[in-house]
Amino acid sequence: MTTTYRVGYFVGSLSSTSINRVLSQALIRVAPDDLEFVEIPIGTLPLYSPDYDADYPPEGRALKEAIAGVQAVLFVTPEYNRSIPGALKNAIDWASRPWGQNSFDHIPAAVIGTTPGQIGTALAQQSLRGVLSFCNARQMTAPEAYIRFNPDAYGEDGEVTDEATRQVLAAFMQEFRDHIARVLTVLPR
Repeated sequence: MTTTYRVGYFVGSLSSTSINRVLSQALIRVAPDDLEFVEIPIGTLPLYSPDYDADYPPEGRALKEAIAGVQAVLFVTPEYNRSIPGALKNAIDWASRPWGQNSFDHIPAAVIGTTPGQIGTALAQQSLRGVLSFCNARQMTAPEAYIRFNPDAYGEDGEVTDEATRQVLAAFMQEFRDHIARVLTVLPR
């Protein structure tokens, strides 16, 4: 019997032309067959404030319920000003509160991103890793994947047309799948 793992994924960019959304679809396309994906949307969340802790709005509750409904999370994020986009940080703040109700506690997690620039979201990923460490997420530490975006490497619906890119992404997703299995063996959700 094969276990299927349900993975929630976050796209850090709210842009309608997000290259990280393209990357997320490519990752799903090359992922092992026993991973099932659901996007966890972040675009409609109000700005987090502790004033909401006593009575979360529907958007905040929906976010926490979406995370509770998955076994692992994948963050696909661009780099804005050498860090993560505000919308993604806002979503993490919502999910990790109120105090004592952190949705990311012990969840298997992976971080990846793409940018047209040379360093491929390296600083954003390090910033995100620091936040996720505080949230006690069980992060996949290797392989790190800083992807320089090449539009010619991707076709329609997540198809990866460049073989070298496909191999890198497939290896990352296989390692993530193995990481999920290892973490959930010790810390079942």
